[in-house]
Amino acid sequence: MGRMTISETLPVIAIVGPTGTGKSALAIELALRLNGECINADSMQFYRGMDIGTAKVTAEEMRGVPHHLLDIMDVRDEASVAEFQERSRELIEQIRGRGRYPILVGGSGLYVRAALDKLEFPGTDARVRERLEEQARTEGIGALHARLAEVDPESAARVKDERRIIRALEVFEVTGRPFSAFMPVREYVTESIQIGLDMDRALLHERLHRRVELMHERGLLDEVRTLNEQGLQEGKTASRAIGYAQFARALEDEDYSVEQAIEDTTIATRQFARRQLTWFRADPRVHWLDALSPTLADEAEAIIRESTR
Repeated sequence: MGRMTISETLPVIAIVGPTGTGKSALAIELALRLNGECINADSMQFYRGMDIGTAKVTAEEMRGVPHHLLDIMDVRDEASVAEFQERSRELIEQIRGRGRYPILVGGSGLYVRAALDKLEFPGTDARVRERLEEQARTEGIGALHARLAEVDPESAARVKDERRIIRALEVFEVTGRPFSAFMPVREYVTESIQIGLDMDRALLHERLHRRVELMHERGLLDEVRTLNEQGLQEGKTASRAIGYAQFARALEDEDYSVEQAIEDTTIATRQFARRQLTWFRADPRVHWLDALSPTLADEAEAIIRESTR
């Protein structure tokens, strides 16, 4: 048997869990302890200029740890999970090639799965999508959902919003296979360790409310104003970002106050945290830790060292 290369012995470490639990700080601490580099898996942190509202780590907070896939897109660009999969896997091998741990910092559940798991992405066809979008406008999304129920009942039962209904029909038309056939399989494509952070729900809710207030105090409204000038409202992905959508409305609608934007952003952030927790809790491979534990980094390091013995 041939000698194992160092890249085969270093697992990907993925820090996952709901927003506001301190994933970035733990990832940086582990990178310093274990000689690692961080890979961002939060799709909204791909965008240049979207800093305050995404709680993007600052140069000072990075503490010298290399970070990848931050500030790589213009707000007009549309984020692609398939493109992220390709870039993140290339980075994982490059970081391992340097003899360092790749540390994935996850906000977006599907993006984490795309990097770590067997997940195939079907192709796209702009003409098919445009035709389906036109049909949604003329016939109503209900008609498209009914059509999806005929060709792919599994996806129809799960997919409710217009964008995903259209995508599921597009996939069926382009590939001849149901969208549900492309769902991720819980099987790592490379050795990986997932560490999940969680905390008491009431504490997390209070923390998220305070975080949104701090974003406002740090200038989120001005950040949105600047991004609007750069085409934020033209971006299909960026314009929907939590906080940015609400504060953009406060700028253009005189009947919608900044206080209401703060409240609605807090509610949306809590709902997002709940969805993230549901997603990651469904994965039995995640090692869960208390985000507020005073020995959090020690506990996480112990899990990694135990898994790599």
